[in-house]
Amino acid sequence: MPTTTSKILFRDVSILDSTGADPYRGDVLVEGDRIAAVGTVDPSRTEGARVVEGRGRTLMSGLCDAHTHFSWNNSADLDGLGTMPVEEHLLFAIESARTYIDSGYTMCLGAASAKDRLDVVCRDAINAGRIPGPRYLANGPEIAVTGGALIKSITKFADGPEGMRKAVRELIDIGVDQIKLSMTGEEITGTQRAEDTYFSDEEVAAAVAEAHRRGKRVCAHARSAESVKMCVRHHVDVIYHASFTDAEGMDMLEANKDWVFVAPGINWLVATLYEAEAFGFPQEAAEAVGYKKELEMAIAGLREMHRRGIKVLPGGDYGFAWTPHGTYARDLQHFVELLGFTPMEAIISATAWGGEIMLRPDELGKVQPGYLADLLLVDGDPLADITILQDQTKLTYIMKDGRFHKEASEDGATTPPLPGNVDRNQAPAGV
Repeated sequence: MPTTTSKILFRDVSILDSTGADPYRGDVLVEGDRIAAVGTVDPSRTEGARVVEGRGRTLMSGLCDAHTHFSWNNSADLDGLGTMPVEEHLLFAIESARTYIDSGYTMCLGAASAKDRLDVVCRDAINAGRIPGPRYLANGPEIAVTGGALIKSITKFADGPEGMRKAVRELIDIGVDQIKLSMTGEEITGTQRAEDTYFSDEEVAAAVAEAHRRGKRVCAHARSAESVKMCVRHHVDVIYHASFTDAEGMDMLEANKDWVFVAPGINWLVATLYEAEAFGFPQEAAEAVGYKKELEMAIAGLREMHRRGIKVLPGGDYGFAWTPHGTYARDLQHFVELLGFTPMEAIISATAWGGEIMLRPDELGKVQPGYLADLLLVDGDPLADITILQDQTKLTYIMKDGRFHKEASEDGATTPPLPGNVDRNQAPAGV
């Protein structure tokens, strides 16, 4: 019995393809879950296609958050991440997954889970089409050494090389895609300094070797200068924060820029310094413990990383009260306004480089033939105003795998997203 492949034609769109080329007007044809043609599309190929009239709106790849916490629960109480009952916590994580895709994020790299299997269960439910959400690579609780936990209630403790190997094996056994090491402090804890380094070289080496031996990557909370150098020495794949990177560390990052990614979570520093007063952490307190100094050093270091061609990606630590879920695209604004990225460079870091960090560079993050159809139709030009990507009402269509998660109705209003396993591609043509 013959099968029918669904076709969708985005007609007359401004194509922002994430190759670095300037946007250009044209059509984009989607067949099944893939982009079939871009630019000038042979009319014979569009027969039977549903047509979405672009009217010059921007068609671009879905975005990537390189440092995602589905289970961070928008709380000002850090210990509340551990004490929240698992049933309510799973529901919150499911809601977070939907918020990400509602916000135009079709790729997310898990950076730690507050409980063992929250990330894994969400990833599997998304992949099975049971809930809406981005493509997701799941993590487990972050690993810390005794005395080095940022939040004890969400931490897996391990000491010494053999302890690290055992912890990594246990996390792999529950189904994670990558391992998280919590190598340095964090000033908001009141006891753990960001420039302190708690892991030994031997512990990092053992954790990475065990993870890589089993085909898993490693990411690390690494703010201190020494922790960044440890990460590069021992091939930690994704470095989070890197605020205090020194000259030696910068040279090491540059020498290894073919494989290492940095995801600074810059909005955490900005919001913690300037926007946490309503939640009990006023600016004066943030400055007193060092957040102003850290932000200034991080900006200078990240600008230098960008100048040297080190891959710096947006995303990180959304899910606290002052960095709530749904505000993810603020990172792109910070990349432009603080880190010296052009809007095009910021978008490439969130799309094409997103495909790279998701380990699928040849099928994610670009509007190119053969790529998976994870697409946003934006009512406006993000190259002229990068903040437009923070406005969900401007994301008129959101597509993942060639299926609409969100689509505009004929009268210009937007239809709420449906559950992830609902296929809306058979809606009437002519939108």
